[in-house]
Formats: sequence, C-alpha cells, structure tokens
Amino acid sequence: MRRSIAVQFVLLALVWGSSFLFVKIALTELHPGQLVFGRLLIGALTLVVLAAWRRPRLPQTLAGWGHLTVLGALWCVIPFNLFAWAQQQVASSLASILNATTPLMTALAAWLLLRDRPGASRALGLVLGVLGVVVIAQPWTGGLDGSLAGQLGCLGATACYGLGFAYHRRFIAPLELSALATALVQIVSAAVLSGLILPFAGGLPAAPGWPVFGALLGIGALGTGAAYVWNASVVNAWGPTRASTVTYLIPVVGVLLGVLVLGEPLSWAEPVGGLVVLAGVSIVQGRWSLGLARASRVELVASEEE
Repeated sequence: MRRSIAVQFVLLALVWGSSFLFVKIALTELHPGQLVFGRLLIGALTLVVLAAWRRPRLPQTLAGWGHLTVLGALWCVIPFNLFAWAQQQVASSLASILNATTPLMTALAAWLLLRDRPGASRALGLVLGVLGVVVIAQPWTGGLDGSLAGQLGCLGATACYGLGFAYHRRFIAPLELSALATALVQIVSAAVLSGLILPFAGGLPAAPGWPVFGALLGIGALGTGAAYVWNASVVNAWGPTRASTVTYLIPVVGVLLGVLVLGEPLSWAEPVGGLVVLAGVSIVQGRWSLGLARASRVELVASEEE
C-alpha cells in the first residue's frame, strides 16, 4: 500500500508538472475560461467512465455533496482560471515554480484554520523545499521576470490550493469516501460551475486544432481526471501537508520539459535545486531522521496516528 501511494505521488508530479506546458499550448487558441471548461469537461467524462466501471459509494447526504462542490471550486475552478489567466503574462516555467508555494499555503491554512502548527522537522523540510525552488528560479540572475499581476495570480491560485487541503481535512476526510468518489463529485461539480460562468469567460470556441486538442486531452483526462484520484489517495494516506509537497517536484518536471521539448539550456541550478527539493520532500514525509529534538519525534508519531 505504501509503495502504491508513493507511485501515485510520483505520477502526480509528472502529470501536473507537464500541465503548465499543456496550458501554454492550449492558450494559443483558447481563452482561459474556455481552457478551464474544456479540461474540466474532459476530466469529468474520464471519471464518469471510471465510476461506471468501479461503482464507488457516493456521498449520502446533501451536506457531503455541498462540501465536495466547495472543494471543486477551491481546487479546480478558481485556481485553474487564475493560472490560465496568469500564463498569458508569465512563462509556464515560472508558473510551475510559483506553484511550489502550495505547501507553504497549506501549512499556513492548517495553522490558521485547523490550529495545526508544523513541528521542527516538517518546518525544516518546508524551508529546504523553498530553498530548492529558489535555486532553480535563480532570482539573482533576473529569472523571476514577467508581469507582477501574473505572478500574484499564480500565488492566489496556490492560496486556493492551500485552503482546499485544509477544507478537505476538516470536511471531506470525515465522509470516508474512496479516492474515486471524492474526485468524481469534485470534478463534475467543478465542470458544472465552470460551464455556468463560461458565457462570461469567452463563450464556446471554434473547433481547436490538433495540438490544442491533444493538450486539452492530456490536461483533462490525466491532469484533471486520473490525477485527482491519485491526489485524493495521497491526501487520505499522508495528510494534507505531506501530500501538498508534490508541488515541490512540479518545477523540476517543468524545467526538464523545457530542456527536452523546448530546447531550453540547462544550468547547474536545475539539478542542484532538484536535489534540495527532493531532500525537503523526504524530510517532510518523515523518511529522514535528523534528530531534531524530542518535539520532532512526537510530531512524527502523531502524524502516523492520523
């Protein structure tokens, strides 16, 4: 079971790391609202097919459906639109780097809303992850260029992700639904919400070209369909703070795609920063014992009991 969760964690990093490239391709022909509706519609159809085969138990109360609809807005509708809008002004690599602030937003939301302060070891892991992202971004070389508004849009999206993780722990986890049921209701409700605002966000597009359609299929079926099943499984197994560290790996994938697909140059910062990121993820997940006082050991035991 632990190995299966770890595999899903890696798949999330790969799929979500490539999503920024897909978004950039889709934006060549689509408005942000059209892009978001398309990816959510494809993701919802993918999950409906999976649910017809697996037949998961759905929420039994109206409140349960309502909580999952709120989660769909926090994890999908709002951040997807913010990222799509922001990527009209900033590079996809920069958007993927800023996406790595999600664990910080999650820890802040957990502290403010759930009174869950990170212990010494987890805090060190979060700091290392941020340092790794800074190394990859190389701000001292002027790498963090682009529109300030676009960067703030990306940070607003990660704030929604952080709130969503805290909301999941408080209201969704007690429902004890399967990962597929959680993702199904969440994505279908998000697709409905996105469809309601579509007339105010560009309307229906003309038939997109094959590159754009392929990008939509990838980001919809994988990045919005299957990935949210994997994400729900990881959150259920590891908790929101540890699960959110997948966003530390996303910029690593984004940089590699830039080198392999777009032919961007590779400097020393990408592999070195990637190693620092991986070290931070390992510490947050409790896989490295650092002897950071008794408080850290108590924190690890408590996290295992959750």
